[in-house]
Amino acid sequence: MDINKIKQKLEAFQQASQSKSNLIWKAPAGKSQIRLVEYKHNKDVPFVELYFHFNIQKNRPVLSPLSYGEPDPIMEFATKLRKTGSKEDFLLAKKLEPKMRVFAPVVVRGAEDEGVKIWGFGKTVANEIMSFIVDPDYGNIADAVNGRDISVESITPAEAGNSFGKTTIRVKPNKSALHENSETVQKMLDNQPNIVELYTRHTYDELKEILKNFLEPSENGTEQQTGPAAKKQDELKSATVKTKSSKLEDVNAAFDDIFKN
Repeated sequence: MDINKIKQKLEAFQQASQSKSNLIWKAPAGKSQIRLVEYKHNKDVPFVELYFHFNIQKNRPVLSPLSYGEPDPIMEFATKLRKTGSKEDFLLAKKLEPKMRVFAPVVVRGAEDEGVKIWGFGKTVANEIMSFIVDPDYGNIADAVNGRDISVESITPAEAGNSFGKTTIRVKPNKSALHENSETVQKMLDNQPNIVELYTRHTYDELKEILKNFLEPSENGTEQQTGPAAKKQDELKSATVKTKSSKLEDVNAAFDDIFKN
């Protein structure tokens, strides 16, 4: 084994991971100013809707296949939970169901040399931005020559009194150019990541395994579940998961049966 080549491969992986993370822009606490730009991969609409499971892996959202029109076993499981009539199952279903995030390409003012970033935001902010775009008094705010900047104000969860914080936007009234140099503008518009490719696409079976690990944490230090998740975990472990008419005898059979009925 060539250790130097392994080292080079490791560095390449680390650089790729770092460069991918650098493409995502998260509004810092306080005020920022950005410019929405036309999306290279869909020039008609710069917004991409993706769905994520935020509560199933610690500190790591899981992209739902619903984002690209494919079945999601975690969502299927949540749908079955909702039909049981149990309040605890209903709460667990809400926790498991994917949440939508909207993504768009932006240039951060003061960091134009870093090129286009991808900003992710919620439905409320998306509605506000699109409302400005369809307003004839504003129009195409992403236009590279006569567009308008967006002022973004973000407050922390502690300040907002919730789990996510709060983001508000205000579209600047004055028109401005994306950049004074036309060549730089063209580079910005040409060099954009494909938003969907920034996140790992799991197979159906991989997502079933992720769900199974969530419901039945391993004993090697994985954080134990509490509340409805713990109850469902106990049901699986003790083979009390029921389907239409059968009582199952082990965790694997119980889990597989959920997706057969």
